[in-house]
Amino acid sequence: MDFLRGVMGSKPAGPQPTGAETIQKLCDRVASSTLLEDRRDAVRALKSLSKKYRLEVGTMSMDHLVRILQTDRSDTEILGYALDTLYNIVCNDEEEEQDDSEEENQQKQEDDLGAQFTDKFIQEPENITLLLTLLEEFDFHVRWPGVKLLTALLKSQCAQVQGIVLVSPMGVSRLMDLLADSREVIRNDGLLLLQQLTKGNAAIQKIVAFENAFERLLDIITEEGSSDGGIVVEDCLLLLLNLLKNNSSNQNFFKEGSYIQKMKPWFEVGDDNSGWSAQKVTNLHLMLQLVRVLVSPVNSPGATASCQKAMFQCGLLQQLCTILMATGVPADILTETINTVSEVIRGSEVNQDYFASVNAPSNPPRPAIVVLLMSMVNERQPFVLRCAVLYCFQCFLYKNQKGQGEIVATLLPSTIDANSISAGQLLCGGLFSADSLSNWCAAVALAHALQDNLTQKEQLLRVQLATSLGKPPVSLLQQCTNILSQGDKLNRRGSRVQTKVGLLMLLCTWISNCPIAVMHFLHNQDNVPFLTGQISENLGEDERLVQGLCALLLGICIYYNDNSLENYTKEKLKQLIEKRIGKENFVEKLAFITKHELYSRAAQKPQPAFSTPEHMLFDHEFTKLVKELEGMITKAVLRSSEEEKKEEEVKKTLEQHDSIVTQYKELIREQDSQINELKKQVTALTSQTENLESTITQQLSQIQQHKDQYNILKLKLGKDTQQAGNQAEAAHVNGLQPEELSQLRERLEEVQRQNQLLQTQLTEKDSLITSLKAEGVPSVEDSTSEVTELRKEVEGLKAQLQSQTAEITQLQNERQELLRGSEPTVAVPAEESVYKEKIAELESRLSAQTTENQKLKGEVKTLLESKESMEKDLASATSTSAILQAEKNKLQQEVQESKKEQDDLLMLLADQDQKILNLKQRLKDLGEPIEDEDELDSRDQFEDDDEEEEEEECDE
Repeated sequence: MDFLRGVMGSKPAGPQPTGAETIQKLCDRVASSTLLEDRRDAVRALKSLSKKYRLEVGTMSMDHLVRILQTDRSDTEILGYALDTLYNIVCNDEEEEQDDSEEENQQKQEDDLGAQFTDKFIQEPENITLLLTLLEEFDFHVRWPGVKLLTALLKSQCAQVQGIVLVSPMGVSRLMDLLADSREVIRNDGLLLLQQLTKGNAAIQKIVAFENAFERLLDIITEEGSSDGGIVVEDCLLLLLNLLKNNSSNQNFFKEGSYIQKMKPWFEVGDDNSGWSAQKVTNLHLMLQLVRVLVSPVNSPGATASCQKAMFQCGLLQQLCTILMATGVPADILTETINTVSEVIRGSEVNQDYFASVNAPSNPPRPAIVVLLMSMVNERQPFVLRCAVLYCFQCFLYKNQKGQGEIVATLLPSTIDANSISAGQLLCGGLFSADSLSNWCAAVALAHALQDNLTQKEQLLRVQLATSLGKPPVSLLQQCTNILSQGDKLNRRGSRVQTKVGLLMLLCTWISNCPIAVMHFLHNQDNVPFLTGQISENLGEDERLVQGLCALLLGICIYYNDNSLENYTKEKLKQLIEKRIGKENFVEKLAFITKHELYSRAAQKPQPAFSTPEHMLFDHEFTKLVKELEGMITKAVLRSSEEEKKEEEVKKTLEQHDSIVTQYKELIREQDSQINELKKQVTALTSQTENLESTITQQLSQIQQHKDQYNILKLKLGKDTQQAGNQAEAAHVNGLQPEELSQLRERLEEVQRQNQLLQTQLTEKDSLITSLKAEGVPSVEDSTSEVTELRKEVEGLKAQLQSQTAEITQLQNERQELLRGSEPTVAVPAEESVYKEKIAELESRLSAQTTENQKLKGEVKTLLESKESMEKDLASATSTSAILQAEKNKLQQEVQESKKEQDDLLMLLADQDQKILNLKQRLKDLGEPIEDEDELDSRDQFEDDDEEEEEEECDE
């Protein structure tokens, strides 16, 4: 303790030790002291010396401090001192202002020193893991310096520390817990730590996002006051930008988690926009950037479209348009809002339609597009604002043919309204104004109204302009070429090259892929000489770009020339180039466009981003057109007439080949569709066959049931035959002949009805056979088999008719005998024969049905094996199926009739039983002895026994 007092307190009388000696003694005390209090005091002393003697403390004490972190985990105070000391060693103090070069060199040395100590600390990855473990300590004096130390390490050696944290178990999760700390200083420094941790590392960004970072950050932004919040809101927004920028996985997770809807309250700016603090401007600027990250053109089209849709549905786009049309908004916020709205509506039809309907709060109301174009062509507006408006107009017309048509329509004579300002009038005014930047912006905007839209290119040819009083109007195309050719007028303008480049880009976009526009351009006799003169001259460096664009325009006139003008056919234009310019010189001038530095810069992204107005020479969509046309024009110019003819012949041959291939493709498609239909029909027939088989099985079971019922009735009728004869005799004796006669009459009428039904069926079969013979069928064998089967059915019906006729004759004879008073005969055997014939008929029809079923299976197999015979066999199968269906219906009808006949027979037997009972009762009333069936059976049995006994006696 005395030693420490000497170091920290009073000065001894002897010579003072140097700083290095003091630090060395303190390090020895840290390493050798057994008392925790002594070690704590030594580390505290090292902390106090670490800023002044950074090199000495870092070199001598780093290992001892790391050992303290490992061994003295129970004492939070010594841990805090050790972490503070390490922070002072690693951290580079950036707060001190540098006044001269010496101090700047000193700061650079300090930065290098911090990097060296960081490298030494992270040489052992366990040190980072140890630091992550210490962050779990809730004590403020341990957690806060630990957060600051890890942040300083990330600032110095970001990639290496990120790699260690990424492989550390639960490393990112421990850092995410800092956002939930109730102490704001730790939470805020945790935000700074996560900002450094997520820079440029997609893997860590995904882990942080899935650790519920979006939910927590949005809650903090809301708690801090959204756009009106302080620096904490800015830190949260910067962290969100790190997580979402160039990370499609996190962007999709953000959208799927419905976090876009939670962004809408950020942009609810009040009516009083006078008090915009610097922090509020910064926050809102970052919020707009966050929206742009989600709908950036560099994202995948599907992800961008889904985010655009979500922003429209939740009202975020409407809120942005409100800010766009509000008053008192700072210029930089207004510019960024215009850029944000541009990318929210780019390529989205719904959003573009909504933006077209937005009106500015003016009197009278004007469309927002018109108000923005007024700012674009106004040279007094800031340059960045005019660029933003141009980008917004380009995004509004991107893949929007409806919007393109509406813009071009405002230029047509039939739609011009003299009392109001339209978009077309503003574009024409900017196109021919004295401001070169307005010329360029208007030309590019009008070119976007024609992009990939042949209809609007042709419509724009109708536009007529009144140049001056007393002179006839000229077309817009002619006026553009007139301005190009009148060099003396252009020389009086600020930037002659910029105006020429804008007009040439408009003309190239206009006449490309539009032969009618090419014809209109060539119809003016001055255009081609002007272009050839521009290309052939030896001009300065600034004019070489104009020469290249003139070569491109002339090449488009050759490539898309339909040879409708005799003086300017493809061949004559190529001869003109060869004589006045030279093919090699022409190709060299054309290739200069793509070699220009500003061309490469414009080709990188759709948004026009230029540092000065003089650099605005190329449009992003125009660079695509140049890339597409350069090779084709070069080939068209260098190609000879013979090669062109050969190429045209080859092209025609290829077109014929393509047409033949197309025909075969269509034929194959038709055949495939036919095959699919036939397969469906075969499947339907197969299912129908299965249904018929199941129906046949059911009918077989029904027939078996009918057979069983028939056998039962047969047995019962056999027993009642003798009793029926006795009943008939008793009835004759007792005067019951009229009732029996009425019963016989009913049965006779029933048999006659059946006879008529059979005759009707016979007539139908005969007519069917006649029609089959007259019409013919697809297969001779099938028709022959069907006729044979029909003949068999007819013969069966005829036999049945004969049996019925015989039965009728027998019944009539019985009736005559009854009338003469003879004993009647019961007609039960006739009914038995009817049932037998019915069963035989059902069995024959079942056999025919089975034969037809087998035949149908054969036809289905034939359909699958042979494609050529599919349609023919299908027709045969269809007709056979219809016949089968008819036979099935007929068979079902006959089964129902058989059931009905059985029911009638059962009713008849029941009536006979009742009559027998009545007869017995009357006989009893008359005093006649009547024996029961049981007594008769026992008597018969007794008589049989007596006969057996007599036979036995005779044998003896």
